[in-house]
Amino acid sequence: MAGRLFRSCRRLKLTGSILTGLALTMLLGGCGQQKVPSGLVYCSEGNPESFNPQLVTSGTTIDATSHQIYSRLVDYDPESGDIIPALATEWQISEDGLSYEFELRQGTQFHDLPYFHPSRHFNADDVLFSFNRIIDKQHPFHEVAQGGYPFFQSIGFAGLIKSISKQGEYRVRFELTQPDASFLSNLATDFAVILSKEYADQLLAQGSPQQLDNQPIGTGPFMLVQYVKNEYIRYRRHPGYWGNMPQSEMLVFDITPRSTTRLAKLITGDCSVSALPKAGELPVIEQHDNLVLESRPGMNVAYWAFNTQKPPFNDVRVRRALAYAIDKQNLLRAVYQDTAVEATGILPPSSWAYSDSAKSYEYAPDKARALLDEAGIDKLELDIWAMPVARIYNPNALKTAELIQADLATIGVKVNIVNYDWSVFTQKLARSDYDSVLIGWNADNSDPDNFFTPLLSCGSIASNNNRSRWCNPRFDVLLNQARSVTDRESRSLLYHQAEAILAQDMPLVSLAHAKRMALKNASVTETSLTPFGGIAFANIGHGNKPAVEKKTSPAKEQN
Repeated sequence: MAGRLFRSCRRLKLTGSILTGLALTMLLGGCGQQKVPSGLVYCSEGNPESFNPQLVTSGTTIDATSHQIYSRLVDYDPESGDIIPALATEWQISEDGLSYEFELRQGTQFHDLPYFHPSRHFNADDVLFSFNRIIDKQHPFHEVAQGGYPFFQSIGFAGLIKSISKQGEYRVRFELTQPDASFLSNLATDFAVILSKEYADQLLAQGSPQQLDNQPIGTGPFMLVQYVKNEYIRYRRHPGYWGNMPQSEMLVFDITPRSTTRLAKLITGDCSVSALPKAGELPVIEQHDNLVLESRPGMNVAYWAFNTQKPPFNDVRVRRALAYAIDKQNLLRAVYQDTAVEATGILPPSSWAYSDSAKSYEYAPDKARALLDEAGIDKLELDIWAMPVARIYNPNALKTAELIQADLATIGVKVNIVNYDWSVFTQKLARSDYDSVLIGWNADNSDPDNFFTPLLSCGSIASNNNRSRWCNPRFDVLLNQARSVTDRESRSLLYHQAEAILAQDMPLVSLAHAKRMALKNASVTETSLTPFGGIAFANIGHGNKPAVEKKTSPAKEQN
């Protein structure tokens, strides 16, 4: 009934980024007379898989959770890319790079909701709980996450952490097994959120530990109020938020899978901000003065991954042949319409480790045929799995698959396009029974390791992030070396060597690096558009400075 009421009341026109009286009154329980709070409606593309971003890597889940409900120890400045304080106000790194000690923000309040009333503020116990749950297999909440912790598994996080200890009520220390230049960056990712140990203890005593991830409690700017699958997610402003208080009292995610419907709702005022506008919609957007399209270079990559453990894709000649058969320039024109650049490797041009000298496989059907002949392939038929949802890195995977299908037909390869519903797609993808898949990656931080280790290391096969199921020990050695040094020049050279191995082995074909775009009503004065994946609504609607003083180099060396 709640979903039907929401839909009925929401048909009333909304004005700009602020919900009109009747619409928001409905959100608070009916369409009667009462005080109307300010609010924002975000047209989202799908349902979250969980309300805990530790457990998943999908952008839809990240958008609905990480920066709305939770906070992290450290964050990224959306403009400079520098690491800045969040729940940790300062930190020290030992000279050998094996110890990180964090001073925690005092007076930080967790959400107070009908199902949980916190009796204390955030402290060191919450940090230990949040990370020990991930790395300790004996932890009472470790197995509650039946799908595991894919991002942390893909970067070998458990093997990196020697210990996490409490140095006082508001001080924690991480001891590492080896130096890792990407460690601090990984703590700033959307996945490294802080949970409430007190809430977890309450759920364990009640015999319902799984609610930790379904009825979330965090320290973020918004509290989850209600979720109706395929309909909407409702949030309310957290009155005890530690940062700048959000201007909007209410936030609504209107779950709208079709891009054309999202655009229509934005035009009519039913949404304030919309996810993932398609390049083909740009002419329509340009006709409306009340719409603003923001864009900036993205830290992402769209790619076509081959299951290298499945014949004939275990033959590098076949993989190279398929790479030569793709007309990437045509793909960029048809799918992205000048909103992306061609990928020459896994790293985008916006990465500090990007190599200008990297060369993409040119479009060469004759070379493709010759390599298939050399591999003894007379007739080849393969499946391409295409994502059923739009993503920043690929706004239309189905169309991409159709273009590749046409390209491969010219060299005599038959392509079957597989397109499941999103929930079925993710479940089947985890079983790795595909020939190839069109997918991609949004960086979670600015460290180059965030592209290499989660997607292509040997260890990331077990977490199902390595869609190619490719393992090259020489490649892994380079990644380990790159994490063990701190100067960018040395690290860049190592990543260039890693890119060269990828070009040689071709476990995947990097297709494009897309711009990060957001479509909004002109009355929305500010958006948190970063090169990374998630979107944050805490500052939307006002131009206040960040809640925490930006620090370019907050880390101190221990003597």
